[in-house]
Amino acid sequence: MESELPYIYCPFPSRTNPHVGHTREHLDEWTRRTGLVHRESARERFEHADFGAFVGMVYPTANAEHLDLVADWFVWLFLVDDQLDDGHLGHTPERVRDVVERMRAVVEGSGPGPEGDKEAPAALVALADLWERTIPQAAPHWRTRFAWHLMRYLTTATTWEAGNRAEGVVPAEATYIANRRHTGAIHVCMDLIEIVTGTGAPESVHNDARFITALEASCNVVCWANDVYSYEKEQVLGEIHNLVHLVRHHRGYGKQQALEHVCAEIATETRRFLAAEAELLSLHPDLGGLLVPYLDGMRSWMRGNLDWSRQTPRYNPAEVGQYAEPEAYLEESVLGVGGEATEPGAGVPRQAPGGARHDTAGERLRAGHGPR
Repeated sequence: MESELPYIYCPFPSRTNPHVGHTREHLDEWTRRTGLVHRESARERFEHADFGAFVGMVYPTANAEHLDLVADWFVWLFLVDDQLDDGHLGHTPERVRDVVERMRAVVEGSGPGPEGDKEAPAALVALADLWERTIPQAAPHWRTRFAWHLMRYLTTATTWEAGNRAEGVVPAEATYIANRRHTGAIHVCMDLIEIVTGTGAPESVHNDARFITALEASCNVVCWANDVYSYEKEQVLGEIHNLVHLVRHHRGYGKQQALEHVCAEIATETRRFLAAEAELLSLHPDLGGLLVPYLDGMRSWMRGNLDWSRQTPRYNPAEVGQYAEPEAYLEESVLGVGGEATEPGAGVPRQAPGGARHDTAGERLRAGHGPR
């Protein structure tokens, strides 16, 4: 797919983690034990994606234990996301409301976990395991922020995205960009940098305007690059939540022009990150021990996500035909909700790209200007 895409500016070096081999073996065992992946078709697709390589690229400095942990978080997020994006559940938020609330109870400690519940969805079992292994290494303020980001991902994906699909709404670019950082769970992944590096950044750092800019820009780069590489897959699925698709829909661009536009915006965001990074380090030389590892983690995410996207079969045009029949690889046991629509109006086929209606905010877009 790389040969068909415009150049994506990324001035950061490619790196990989020496513990990837061990993490691949760990992921195989963990996904079997938790029940996240068990059908042969799902197992084959999971292995081809090579999430072990992905996590090694975006967390190149993690030790073996931390790499296994963040890899498990990756797989959990990807498999839950596939259920919500590729299958019928992405159109019917009411059908996953109960399991999302049970997830909330796990991360907020406000209710019983899945222990002893033989009917508990695999995603809930795996989340309880992840939470138990993650929180001992984290400060209270980190746990609060991480839990908020995790639940914001789940609720945005199961309400805003699902509602748009069910009603045929094409969101405005600005609305989409603001929500994309949550539906992509990239804040969750950036939070894990602190676990991997062992540097608990205080709230004063997270509230610094320059840090916020660097984080927002790096998150945009990751999410928009993913949209570029997953565009063909999502067109097969009729998915509207993709920046390339929205640029085409709202601006009337052709495919190549839309791809070039998004790639140019990725370059703009990368430069915005670099400017914020330089200013942040210049103004706070006393915080270098905290800031440098965190900023390096953002750099690794931008580079590693791009490198993995270029090589994974998930986004290879020759492989996208598999997405025409998502029930062939989706595991119903992940969320504990059957994949077939059973309620009135549920599972309405996704509209063709030109058939969905505009978000009312779309009329207020700044036509011709980049998504800021």
